[in-house]
Amino acid sequence: MARDHGATVIRFDNVAKRYPTGHEGLSGVDLQLEAGEMAFLTGHSGAGKSTLLRLIALLERATRGQVWVNERNLNRLSRRDVPFHRREVGMIFQDHRLLHDRSVFNNVALPLVVAGMGHAEIQRRVRAALDKVGLLKKEKVFPVSLSGGEQQRVGIARALVSKPPVLLADEPTGNLDPELSREIMELFLQFNQVGVTLLIATHDIDLVRRLGRRVIRLHQGRIDSDSGAAT
Repeated sequence: MARDHGATVIRFDNVAKRYPTGHEGLSGVDLQLEAGEMAFLTGHSGAGKSTLLRLIALLERATRGQVWVNERNLNRLSRRDVPFHRREVGMIFQDHRLLHDRSVFNNVALPLVVAGMGHAEIQRRVRAALDKVGLLKKEKVFPVSLSGGEQQRVGIARALVSKPPVLLADEPTGNLDPELSREIMELFLQFNQVGVTLLIATHDIDLVRRLGRRVIRLHQGRIDSDSGAAT
């Protein structure tokens, strides 16, 4: 299936990731994702989905091969430049990773506070992000009072608040019922329609099939199939 999106945003060239235990999370991975693309990573537990996403977000570094994001070689990125890179790559986790002693507003604001953004701009951006995920009225509440689906939406708003061109999601619907899963995927489709590049790791094969997007299947750290690779 040919695609016509634009420049390559994510590129893996013969990438491997070996852990100190000897386990190889990824092996010989070649992959390209273009600007404005929305693709899904599938595969069994331990296939390498989370490892691949963590390399893009620079939560880990490749053992071998080259990882490029926005024409930046992550292997050569200095520690000082990592925070800037992470502001361009939003990451959504299955377990939300919210701070339970902070309000919804302050959870979403955190990346902007860390980046040293001004108070007025933080207020504007956080409220815009919460509005996009339908939680503007809950900005003052704490995560403990939210449902699982609402907590996931807070995580999405936090990932979006820096306006990253790339959004990664690691099993974002793993703990949600089918209806909430569809709602979360609908949000992702809306973000993609305004040009955000998305790569989503998921076990929900039925949901993925209904969306008709590119599916990259991992098996034991290698790409087993790629149903939407450019031809």
